[in-house]
Amino acid sequence: MNIIPRSEHPNPQFERADWQNLNGKWEFEIDKSNSGEERKLYEAEKLGGEIIVPFCPESELSGVGETDFLNSVWYKRSISIKDKSKRIILHIGACDYFTTVYINGKKAGAHKGGYTSFSFDITDLAMIGENTVVIHAYDDNRIYRQPSGKQCPSYESYGCYYTRTTGIWQTVWLEYIPEIHIKDFKLYPDSANGKLVVHANVAGDGELLAVAYYEGKEMGRSIAQNNGGNAELTIELDEIHLWEVGAGRLYDLELTYGQDKVKSYFGLRNVALDGYKFTINGKCVFQRTVLDQGFYPDGIYTAPSDEALINDIRISMDAGFNGARLHEKVFEPRFLYHCDRMGYIVWGEYANWGIDHTDISNLPTYLREWTEAIERDFNHPAIIGWCPFNETGLVNGRKQADEMIETVYKITKLMDNTRPCIDTSGYFHVVTDIYDAHDYCQDVDEFADYSKKLEKEGILIDYTAREPKYAGMQEYTGGPVFMSEYGGIKWDVKDDSQSWGYGDTPTTEKEFIERYKGLTEAIMKNPKYLGFCYTQLYDVEQERNGLYTYARVPKFDIKIFKDINSQKAAIEEE
Repeated sequence: MNIIPRSEHPNPQFERADWQNLNGKWEFEIDKSNSGEERKLYEAEKLGGEIIVPFCPESELSGVGETDFLNSVWYKRSISIKDKSKRIILHIGACDYFTTVYINGKKAGAHKGGYTSFSFDITDLAMIGENTVVIHAYDDNRIYRQPSGKQCPSYESYGCYYTRTTGIWQTVWLEYIPEIHIKDFKLYPDSANGKLVVHANVAGDGELLAVAYYEGKEMGRSIAQNNGGNAELTIELDEIHLWEVGAGRLYDLELTYGQDKVKSYFGLRNVALDGYKFTINGKCVFQRTVLDQGFYPDGIYTAPSDEALINDIRISMDAGFNGARLHEKVFEPRFLYHCDRMGYIVWGEYANWGIDHTDISNLPTYLREWTEAIERDFNHPAIIGWCPFNETGLVNGRKQADEMIETVYKITKLMDNTRPCIDTSGYFHVVTDIYDAHDYCQDVDEFADYSKKLEKEGILIDYTAREPKYAGMQEYTGGPVFMSEYGGIKWDVKDDSQSWGYGDTPTTEKEFIERYKGLTEAIMKNPKYLGFCYTQLYDVEQERNGLYTYARVPKFDIKIFKDINSQKAAIEEE
């Protein structure tokens, strides 16, 4: 029996009925010398091994389990084409890092970037009957010129670096679309006026019909003509059902253009900064978030199932968190869909580690994929802000290129002015909508004193303010603060001497809980904090500072943390 792993549609925000999942068994070969192009492996009758797509070859679920450096890998399978009356599009959810696709021995296209989705129109290269798809991925995260996030640049995982991901790690699929079709669209929900604005890019002459539904009942419709490849329309909604934390209340959306039909959805919400408050639909929402790194023991970057994605949100909400920083990784659209429907707020971030941010010549590489991420994920209501960089500290004594940070911030705001943008999480800020800080101080009294200093005197003493080598590199000048990393308290259920967390390890469960409570309440009781992000939700490999183990087993009575996190924050009382 041929069971297709991750068989669900990979992108519920842009779903057509006519599609084919290509996950499952592929031929596979590790190209140790990266000579496959010269040896014309794209024409090879057979590759040397097998792999289960979409799992990376480093993972158990791939059936390969090779964790050494894999700079060059090849994939091959056949696909059957029965009809060429429509355009045939090959989609790859994500493939790390430089990907080249061949159809029947001919190059279909290439993509640079390990985290965003891409596609190629293969109609002209395909033929009726059996066709061969070959995918080559080249990946080297030791050159500091490509994003790699928390993928370890050394042979073995250490500190907060973990097992690498090479090649395909999200769903591969075919899609069949008519010549006249919808290319993409952006959704602008207007919760204040009860309407939805749609900006669509279309191919071919026609008119765009958009119909909104809520729980199966039609809520409104609108039509617009093609205007130079664009179609813009507004749907006045009959009923207003607001998206909010813990309640997604999604509307279904159907878009029709000629014979092309696309299913999507939207949430009716806006986000804004109001003084020291972060608001959703005008209501103050204190961000009780947690660091989620998106790693899995058996799949590495790839969740073993759709249920595993849902479970990561559920266990976070069980602990009293209302959202997450999606840390050093661009998460798959399917995860974001579950955040949307469950009312779980998230920060859209990027895997900037691996790129030398002191070298401005890396800017084009950075922008290429970061802008793809914004474009792909723009319509998700759960994403309440963007954060393109994380901890841009010194590199071999060199300071970050401020113009690089500033340029990325400005382009982010040009692409999306509906959400706040944090230029670089923790340090070093250049231009930002929210000043955020990282502080892993483990002394509750000391941490509380720092918080009081901010509240009473407007002085922020975070990690960078106490670190001599960072003296004068950034200065807090007022406004709301997001404590976007703190805690990281180690608790290792296996008592492994090789594991680590931040600071000294509590000796008892009671001491752990008291420390968590003291650190968290110091933030929540300060009206100048708009939220926190605790490090972290679950352990990842040797980093054992999660509230859950790597296998997502709770280390403590999770209700304790829910009670702490659910207290009313000072900013919510004003």
